[in-house]
Amino acid sequence: MLTALEVFTTVVVGLMVGVEFSVAFVMNPVLNALPEDSSQLGHAHGGRMLGAAMPVWYVGSLALVVVWAVAGRHHHGTGLVVTAAALLVLSVIMSVLLLVPINNRNRTWTPENRPADWKEQTNRWGRYHHVRVAVIIAAFTLLVAALA
Repeated sequence: MLTALEVFTTVVVGLMVGVEFSVAFVMNPVLNALPEDSSQLGHAHGGRMLGAAMPVWYVGSLALVVVWAVAGRHHHGTGLVVTAAALLVLSVIMSVLLLVPINNRNRTWTPENRPADWKEQTNRWGRYHHVRVAVIIAAFTLLVAALA
């Protein structure tokens, strides 16, 4: 049963990493290359769509890793799993304090009501997101190492 939990958790976290990686290195560059109105509307739509799904995914991933750490506390690799959990906690804290406030504003913007500094705010979100992606990649890597 523990093996199934380990594999399931690793897949769930890995899929989250894949989505966030593609946002950072595929979707945002595509959206940023569009004309201003289209770019801003695309970012707003992405903020609404992923802003609804990702909190559940982040918290769910963290919960799975915590269950793995507790259930496997006497097994090899538990330190790696606990460290991965700590990194996922960091990613949630970063999200709540840095990314969500920007996303909550961005998802309501239209070409008619966006602030003058909308690009700066979107770019700031992107920089924070890159750091968060690095953190969750590290967490995922630790989970994969714990499986070995």
